[in-house]
Amino acid sequence: MLEIELRVTYLSSIKQLLWKAIDMSEEQYFPKSDHLVPPARQLSRRDFLKISGCGVFIFLTPGAFGALTLQQRGRSYPTDFNAYLKIGEDGRVALYCSKIEMGQGIITSMAQMLAEELDVSLDSIDMVMGDTRLCPWDSGTTGSRSTKFYGPPLRRAGAEARAILLQLASEYLDTAPGDLLLRNGVVSDKRNAANKVSYAELVKGKQIDRQINGVPIKPISEHTVSGKPTLRTDARLKVTGEAKFTADMVLPGMLHAKVLRPPSHGATLESVDTSVAKQVPGAHVVQEDGLIAVLHERTELAEHALAQVSARWNEADPQVDNQSLFEYLKNAASDVRVHIEKGSLPDGQAAAKQLLESEFYNHYVAHAPSEPFAVLAHVEADRATVYASTQAPFRVQATVADTLEIPEEHVHVMTPFVGGGFGGKKSGQQISEAVKLSRITGRPVKLAWTRKEEFFYDAFRPAAVVQLKSGLDAEGRISSWECDLLFTGTRSSEPIYNIPNFRVNTRSGSRVHPFRTGAWRGPGSNTNVFAMESHTDILARAAGMDPLSFRLHNLSDSRMIQVLQAAADTFGNRFKKSPGGMGYGISCTNYLNTYVATMAHVSVNKSTGEVKVERVVCAQDMGEIINPQGGKLQIEGGITMGLSAALYEEVEFSGGKIRTENYDSYQITRFSDAPPIDVVLVDNPEIPPQGCGEPAITTIGAALANAIYDAVGARVYTLPMTPERILAAMDS
Repeated sequence: MLEIELRVTYLSSIKQLLWKAIDMSEEQYFPKSDHLVPPARQLSRRDFLKISGCGVFIFLTPGAFGALTLQQRGRSYPTDFNAYLKIGEDGRVALYCSKIEMGQGIITSMAQMLAEELDVSLDSIDMVMGDTRLCPWDSGTTGSRSTKFYGPPLRRAGAEARAILLQLASEYLDTAPGDLLLRNGVVSDKRNAANKVSYAELVKGKQIDRQINGVPIKPISEHTVSGKPTLRTDARLKVTGEAKFTADMVLPGMLHAKVLRPPSHGATLESVDTSVAKQVPGAHVVQEDGLIAVLHERTELAEHALAQVSARWNEADPQVDNQSLFEYLKNAASDVRVHIEKGSLPDGQAAAKQLLESEFYNHYVAHAPSEPFAVLAHVEADRATVYASTQAPFRVQATVADTLEIPEEHVHVMTPFVGGGFGGKKSGQQISEAVKLSRITGRPVKLAWTRKEEFFYDAFRPAAVVQLKSGLDAEGRISSWECDLLFTGTRSSEPIYNIPNFRVNTRSGSRVHPFRTGAWRGPGSNTNVFAMESHTDILARAAGMDPLSFRLHNLSDSRMIQVLQAAADTFGNRFKKSPGGMGYGISCTNYLNTYVATMAHVSVNKSTGEVKVERVVCAQDMGEIINPQGGKLQIEGGITMGLSAALYEEVEFSGGKIRTENYDSYQITRFSDAPPIDVVLVDNPEIPPQGCGEPAITTIGAALANAIYDAVGARVYTLPMTPERILAAMDS
């Protein structure tokens, strides 16, 4: 079938932006790796046209982005393509995008933006995502950044494609461009509706190389698709069970692999006996380079055979557990490094009428996705095909290439739907294990983690400590603010209030945690905002002001003020004397230019310490809103997940031994726990779309902590705020 390909390159622009985003977040959790850098392959315009066949080609020059370039980092970048479109002779449009759909709804919002600019129906767009052979290089889907970074070039690509197609239609219909009407991929003569041509007809059997510079995108006032509430395009597939995840994939001759795992992190293997496992009919036992695995065509028999492996391990004595954790972290933290500062702390403290100090803690938290990590690998000679439930297919590609010592272009990674990632599904040892086992057996190998393995090998959100010291002047304004961050990362640590004198310090350390840690949804922010907004509530009480008035009194940012007011208007001003056991709390922040304010109503059983969340209101300004329905669902999901982290989730451990192995010992929010949630979208079309999914999760912890204090008069400084900790706070 002859097709038109509209391939769009921004040269380095998108990579520059993605690198900037990586610098702002993941450096706190992951060392820099060359795997984050695309291979430096140069592709000329001529070469591109030579290999691409029929179609219309669009080449865009870099936009005016003030981002850090890869050359500035001492690295090279390729001139490959950052997004491309394909319009077939059937009129369908395919968008090839390296971002991953894992429940956040970008499969719909990106299609809306493209449909708007191309003037085609939403249901005519097919999203091809996370395929390393078909899609452009990308660092991974993290940080609520997909729409923010891919949206602008996607719109410009669609606008330029539309302009070129209108130019072609003008020539085909022998009609002036101003006399043409475009609707749903069909161009017609305004004076003669019968004189018309479709996009597909325009490009049939042709190769066209044209460029139109400076094509404007549509003004928001003309939008008919973008900005409208839209049912997710993947909803039916997921509701009916038709959607395919990696664990659903099957290849002919496939083996299921089960790998011998240590009983604790840091344990070393002393001896192993696989003789009984080898007697299981159909079992393949692999023992090579420290990898011990059992494979079978049936997963239950692979599990049975693995149970027959006898192993003896040497486990290190535990150095830390849940009870000693925070003193351990404070002792292990390195020297202080100033992250950001303004004014003079001594001057601010001198101006203070009172000084207040507090210290906050959070335990390790698991990602606990609904879909455990799975990978299906097929290695043939010097080539590999891999299906993976990953947020970062190009990182997986690099891992496979390194493991097998083959060129990256010989590795094809495909990512079906992903059942939640939250920062935990990137690339890990299971990828290397799967491709090694496929090479050894000569057959496709599926390696799917059990829930126990997911909890054991998950990169947990770092346990952390936040120390705060601040001053209040006689007018109830914050005169000084000093914040020490121990193992949290720095995101959302700059005060949102109008504080003339502040300093944010950071302290970390190498090889401190007894197991692997990494980014968890809203990395760093969820910890920092809990501490900072809980402390702000303490200041409000000390100033003799209600929490809302105190915040407004200390704010000068108009967007934050507007969002706070929107939340309060919907919630109702309840900051008065509440009945015993009933309380109201508030929290707000700026999360990577998305402004969010959350208010919570709770009831607390003073005998048991149990918390019932009665209602939550969340207002969010995320710039232009692409899909209001999808945005509300994402915010509701973030709040629900945040409730879990705030009230229930804690990884139980002793040294490297993880005692939390499944949902029976790791509580998450259940339907019966979920409160009514009111979402207020503050539309701000003057600002391009910002992140949606993560901001709300960062504010719910402090909103609940502040509401609990309002209910029982006791402050809980540790996440999760379990009934036991609430009772202890009431007794202290």
